[in-house]
Amino acid sequence: MPFRRTSIDSNQRTGFYSPKRSRVVGSRVVTDFDPNAFAYLSAVETADGQALEYDVKVAVNNFVIGCKADGIWTAIKASCILAGARTLSGALVPLIGTAPTNNNFVSGDYNRETGLVGDGSTKYLDSNRNNNVDPQDSRHLSIYVSTASSIVNFARLIQAGVGNNGSSFIVTSNFSPLIVGLSTNAGSISSVLNSQTQFIGISRIDSTNLTCRGANTSASLSNVSQSPVSGNYFIIGKPAEQHSNSRLAFYSIGESLDLALLDTRVTTLINAIAAAIP
Repeated sequence: MPFRRTSIDSNQRTGFYSPKRSRVVGSRVVTDFDPNAFAYLSAVETADGQALEYDVKVAVNNFVIGCKADGIWTAIKASCILAGARTLSGALVPLIGTAPTNNNFVSGDYNRETGLVGDGSTKYLDSNRNNNVDPQDSRHLSIYVSTASSIVNFARLIQAGVGNNGSSFIVTSNFSPLIVGLSTNAGSISSVLNSQTQFIGISRIDSTNLTCRGANTSASLSNVSQSPVSGNYFIIGKPAEQHSNSRLAFYSIGESLDLALLDTRVTTLINAIAAAIP
């Protein structure tokens, strides 16, 4: 049965538990859940044609509540949890923003625990969010990489533009484990991050300073911003550019935020989804 918006006993394993709000009815503790989490989960279950596991719902609800408590929720303007859903269609339901357009992914490319894998050639998502809609000096990108790309020569993990002034991206390369940019000046910049798996993010704080994060570590970069070029963000590949064969379980696009806080929330979410799936 698809997920229904009802208050439920917190001991029921078929209901939905939110630790944020509760009330007592008789001798029972009855809980409600976050409305943004509810709307997302309902849409996923509609796309899937069946209900999600209780603990998957809890993981998503806790993620949304946690991001709001951290003050980072409103900075996320486009995002997909590319895990947890029972089907590829469900995985492409947006958590926030516009749904991505699927280009050539099939159901066999999707794993509920670890996400969506590219082929390094033809498969990619069009986020349908333009690089020029977020402020030039306040923006972020983040991804959760379950499996690193074996293609190191400029494989696109997420990118808008082509590496020229004003483009934004997280890309693997043959001269640095990762190169990154946000409304970048004079092409790509090395990220100083060595990890190509788990949470990876970049946030532009102002016209000069950026923060990168990967492998539970943050690092600072300096790069003068340029006016963002017009063009949508593409994930796990980009038309006429080198695609990636990495596997991604999450992405987000939006305004500047605290990457360490987002890292904690995303990593907890992906681990909780994996633990919840039989």
